[in-house]
Amino acid sequence: MTTEPFAIEIGGATLAGLERGEGLPVVFLHAGVCDKRMWLDQMQAVDEAGWHAIAYDRRGYGETTSPDEAFSHLDDLEALLDALDIHAAVLVGCSMGGGLAVDFALAHPGRVIGLVLIGTSITGAPWSATAEERAIEMAEEDAWERGDLDLLNKVQAHEWLDGPRAQSGRVGDPARALFFDMNAKALGKPQLTLEEERPDAWTRLEDVNTPALLMVGDEDFTALIDRHETLSETMPNAFAVMLEGVAHIPSIEKPELVNALILEFLDALAGEDDDVDSED
Repeated sequence: MTTEPFAIEIGGATLAGLERGEGLPVVFLHAGVCDKRMWLDQMQAVDEAGWHAIAYDRRGYGETTSPDEAFSHLDDLEALLDALDIHAAVLVGCSMGGGLAVDFALAHPGRVIGLVLIGTSITGAPWSATAEERAIEMAEEDAWERGDLDLLNKVQAHEWLDGPRAQSGRVGDPARALFFDMNAKALGKPQLTLEEERPDAWTRLEDVNTPALLMVGDEDFTALIDRHETLSETMPNAFAVMLEGVAHIPSIEKPELVNALILEFLDALAGEDDDVDSED
């Protein structure tokens, strides 16, 4: 089945998305240095397995357009599900997309069937960095302050695609070219200054009862690896997997590995649904 574009107007914004397949919906939420295209391999795999794959660009990313108006990514996601007539979905999120998925599960638990969280952010979570990691963060800050977006893109590719402790350029094309294009689009968009703050989630992780698959790459920031361990111990229905030899964006670095793990998780969810149906 082919991937079909869609556009949904919410407030003054037009959210640009892609969907393919039929069946139970799986909504993909991109990282803060990417857009919906980071999920193209996963969308195809999910479609071929009999699920309905949806990905969209949040405000400030990709093909989505938005004025600088008050907004909430939580409200946007809820409105998008409503517009697509989706009552409940599996949410797959990487980095900031994972943080949104967790926040949505806390705000609307009845609308989330399952969670797949990859190197996830968590609203209100602490952050620390090793000296080596802090050096690349300082290079990022310097490029930002100078307004050198090309340099900033290259530093962030090292930081997030290669991994902060890895050799710059570790990950080659086509993943690298895709990263540069996705992140350049985000860096080139006007700043949105009126996003509403979301409630702290870090202190409420035990309330996330939804079945969850947690992934993190062993080349990712140490803070995210430590967070991964905390989530696996705190979220009551979570299963954690460490991915060897990948950093923060494994969906484009090792798509086959991520696809296999997502499909295994979806099969388990479908099996649970079948068990419930047989008891009714």
